[in-house]
Amino acid sequence: MGVEIVLTVFVILVLIVLSGFFSGSETALTAVSRARMHSMELEGSSRAQMVNRLLKAPERIIGTVLLGNNLVNIMASSLTTSLLIGLFGDMGVAYATFGLTLLIVIFAEVLPKTYALAYAERFSLAIAPVMKVLIVILRPFTVIVAAIVSAILKLTPTMRDDDANILSAHEEIRGTIDLQTKEGLVGKRDANMLGGVLDLGALQVEDIMVHRTKMEMVNADDDPEKIVYEVLKAQYTRIPIWRDEPENIVGVLHTKDLLSALAKVDWNVAKLDIESIMSKPWFVPDTTTLKEQLNQFLKQKAQLAFVVDEYGEVQGLVSLEDILEEIVGQIDDEHDAPEHLIRPQADGTVNVDGVVPIRDLNRQLDWKLPEDEATTVAGLVIHEAQTIPEPGQTFTFYGYRFEVLRKSRNKISALRITPVGDETALSE
Repeated sequence: MGVEIVLTVFVILVLIVLSGFFSGSETALTAVSRARMHSMELEGSSRAQMVNRLLKAPERIIGTVLLGNNLVNIMASSLTTSLLIGLFGDMGVAYATFGLTLLIVIFAEVLPKTYALAYAERFSLAIAPVMKVLIVILRPFTVIVAAIVSAILKLTPTMRDDDANILSAHEEIRGTIDLQTKEGLVGKRDANMLGGVLDLGALQVEDIMVHRTKMEMVNADDDPEKIVYEVLKAQYTRIPIWRDEPENIVGVLHTKDLLSALAKVDWNVAKLDIESIMSKPWFVPDTTTLKEQLNQFLKQKAQLAFVVDEYGEVQGLVSLEDILEEIVGQIDDEHDAPEHLIRPQADGTVNVDGVVPIRDLNRQLDWKLPEDEATTVAGLVIHEAQTIPEPGQTFTFYGYRFEVLRKSRNKISALRITPVGDETALSE
């Protein structure tokens, strides 16, 4: 009788250890860095390669862990209850429930999961061979369980689109960046750059383009002397050329091509033929994403494109530098005129020009104004106010107070923004 008790206790302890193994394995394989495992696999680690293969089919890991964990826990519970009933009678049920619960929580759940979370990489590499064998052994049972679950789910309405599933890769990466930034492991500028890369697929060229009213252009019908003067006065090296009306773009003039053409005519500006040296304009739809446009810039080996709407009307222009600035921030050179569009004040308010993009304002001041409804600050105020406000009018929304300072015709040219701490309803 004593031998049977000792053997039963030994089996129960083994089952608790197995339960801890399954619990720790689930935590370790969930928490382990896939990037680190991939790097180790490239360095020649066979264990890391095995872990990566397991992670490619997470449903198999989950099914094996759940099936194995429940199996050993139920067996341990049955043996413990049977043993203690034989020793203490009906009170053995209570002793078994309390005692086994305490043992499983401490030694099969909290302890192994804590260790696995702290040493996820080491734990994953250690258990990978065993887990691989268990997945093969328990495969028939997990397939049956999966088939039953799938059959039951077919009886209920399900959402299979990506939005209803686990976070997408972009959202997961963005969450990691935000977390590392809050913990001080990633600098704010680096976080903005990484976020800018992720946003390229969500932003369209119309969100960052230079509006046609702010484009520096030259009339193709002007005298060559005037054209050369306008090009030299311009801030940029590529100048759009128009004819008849500013919206009719007929070409792009590069200053380097202009200098080469002048050298060929012995610097006699009167002999200059502008049309022979300007390049053809490139037009892109305003719905093109920045990611697509960046790829097209690299493919076409071009740096400037004109943005048109659905009617073919020119809305503005976008350059390779504009897209790069969405990643690295403002790029200034020695010829750029200094602009102070965002002007923080001593009293905590911020004066901004209406044309300031909301994205730039959020980046510079670490604000959280919505970027979906409008591109510029003036556009956001008009959208929320549902009217074109007059100077002196004040609106409060999204936790900020917007005061219109100046207005030019129907355009808000300057505003004063004051953080008010809490988000309130729109009020005038």
